[in-house]
Amino acid sequence: MALPIPNLLFVAPNHYSGGFVSPEALVQVKAEGITHVIDMLPDAEHGGFDEAALAAELGLYYVHLPIQGGHDLNKANAEALDRLLADVGDTPVLVHCMSGNRVGALFALRAHWLQGLSAVEALQVGRRYGLTRMEPLVAQILGL
Repeated sequence: MALPIPNLLFVAPNHYSGGFVSPEALVQVKAEGITHVIDMLPDAEHGGFDEAALAAELGLYYVHLPIQGGHDLNKANAEALDRLLADVGDTPVLVHCMSGNRVGALFALRAHWLQGLSAVEALQVGRRYGLTRMEPLVAQILGL
């Protein structure tokens, strides 16, 4: 799949992780058969683009779970992500932020807190979903 999304990763069956989604990219997301979008960008990072409105126009299931920084890497947001993914089920979903880093961070915490993986295994999950610069903070949160 060649979508114009920075750091796009195909991580697990029907799970895509990546960075900023432009209006053009969102149209292509729909064309490629991805039906669900979980947007972790805070409103200020959308650059004036109303992703929710375009997603609705395209008929995409869209949820906004803003993760601004380290203070948002908490159990409540990991639980929210877990519920959203449960709602999505086996349908194709794109989870994105600006680079994919926050996506990976929250997936790592979800893996440890809610799926019972060890801290080391959870970091590996996070890396697969795009965790980069926030890894030291996530490791600290996980007790490593």
